[in-house]
Amino acid sequence: MAKINDNYLKLKAGYLFPEIGRRVRAFGEANPSARIIRLGIGDVTRPLAPAVIKAFHDAVDDLATIDKFAGYGPEQGYDWLINAIIEKSYKPLGVSLKTDEMFISDGSKCDCANILDIFALDNVVAIGDPVYPVYNDTNVMIGRTGEADDKGYYKNIVYLPCNEANGFIPALPDRKVDIIYLCFPNNPTGVVASRAELKKWVDYALANDAVIFYDAAYEAFITDPAIPHSIYEIEGAKKCAIEFRSFSKTAGFTGVRCGLVVVPEEVMGTTPSGERYSFNKLWLRRTTTKFNGASYPVQRAAAAVYSDEGWPQIRETINYYMENARIIREGLAEAGLTVYGGVNAPYIWLKVPAGMTSWDFFDKLLHEANVVGTPGSGFGPSGEGFFRLSAFGNRENVIEAVERIKKNLK
Repeated sequence: MAKINDNYLKLKAGYLFPEIGRRVRAFGEANPSARIIRLGIGDVTRPLAPAVIKAFHDAVDDLATIDKFAGYGPEQGYDWLINAIIEKSYKPLGVSLKTDEMFISDGSKCDCANILDIFALDNVVAIGDPVYPVYNDTNVMIGRTGEADDKGYYKNIVYLPCNEANGFIPALPDRKVDIIYLCFPNNPTGVVASRAELKKWVDYALANDAVIFYDAAYEAFITDPAIPHSIYEIEGAKKCAIEFRSFSKTAGFTGVRCGLVVVPEEVMGTTPSGERYSFNKLWLRRTTTKFNGASYPVQRAAAAVYSDEGWPQIRETINYYMENARIIREGLAEAGLTVYGGVNAPYIWLKVPAGMTSWDFFDKLLHEANVVGTPGSGFGPSGEGFFRLSAFGNRENVIEAVERIKKNLK
C-alpha cells in the first residue's frame, strides 16, 4: 500500500480559513434569516478595473486568431509584463532589477510555499508569531519540523513573538538562523516596518549568510511616504532577500491568480561541499520543470495594471479599501477597543475584550452581530487575545458591520 507523507498529520488543526468557513456555514444553516457580513478572509469585493477588463478581453480575442494566438508561454513569464513591473513599480523606488531576476506566477501564496523546494531541509527557519499560516504550515508539510508543543509551536522552527510590547515588530533572533520570513505591511497585524528596522534585518542576514523571504503582498496599500515598499530599497538586500508580490489585493486578482517572485542573481546558498550557488538558477530550474506559466490573458491583464489608464483606476480601488479601513479603525476605537493597523494596510488588528479568547470573540460577533472576522490565535499562539478585520468589504456593509459591533459591545 502506498505510504502517505505523515508530516501532514503533524498539523494541529484544519487550515484557519476553512475552519472559519465551517463555523459560518453552520450558523447560516441554523439561522437562514441572518444577514451575515464577512470581514474575515481577505478576499476583495470591487470589480476589476476597466483597463484590466479590456486587456483581458483583448487577450482572449487574440486566442481566436491565427496571427495572435498564444500557446505555451515562457514559464517564468513574458518579458513585456516583467519589464512593465520593473519600470513602473521598482525603478521609481530606486531599485534596479534584471528581467531574468523576476518570475511571474499564479499567486504569492503558492510562491511562499513552493520556494521551499530549493532550500535544504536542515536550514533553520525563523517565523514571526502571529504570522500568515502558510509560512508555518508549509514548513511542517515538507518535513522540516518536529511535532508541535501544547502552545502550537513546532520543534525546529524559531518563533519570533510580535506583541504590543515590541509594537508587533519581531526582534532579531537570539541565535543563528538561515531563513527569515518577513511580511510588511503585515498580515495579520497591519503594521509596517521602517527603513531603519528593515536595515537591521538585512544587516543580520548578511552577517549570518541568511536569506530573507520578504512578503510584500500589501505594499500598494502603504500611505506613509517614509515606509519602504520593497526590501530592495535597503542597501545590501539584493544579496540576501527574495521578494514576493501579488496582484490579488493590489488589483483584485484573487480569482484571476497572478503574482511574482524576485530572486536576485546575487542571493547565494551553499552546496554540501561548501560551493556557493545562485538561488536564481535553482528557482529557474524549478519553475521551468514544475510550472507552465500564468495564462496569456492573465498576464495581459496584469500588464494593464501598470498602464496610464490602469494605474489610476487601481489606485481608486485601493483608496476605497483604505477608506473602509479608516471607518473600521476609528469606529472600533470609538467603541473603546484597542486597535492597530488600518493606516498602511487593509487589516485592522484589535484587542478582544478582557476575559475572552479570540475564538470566543469570533463566536460572539458571529452569533450576536452576524459579523465574521478572524481570530488572532489562528495566526499563532502570540495572536491569542487579538482579532483581525479586513477592509475588503463594500462600503455599506463595512459601515453596518461597525455599527453592529459597537452596539454589541455596549
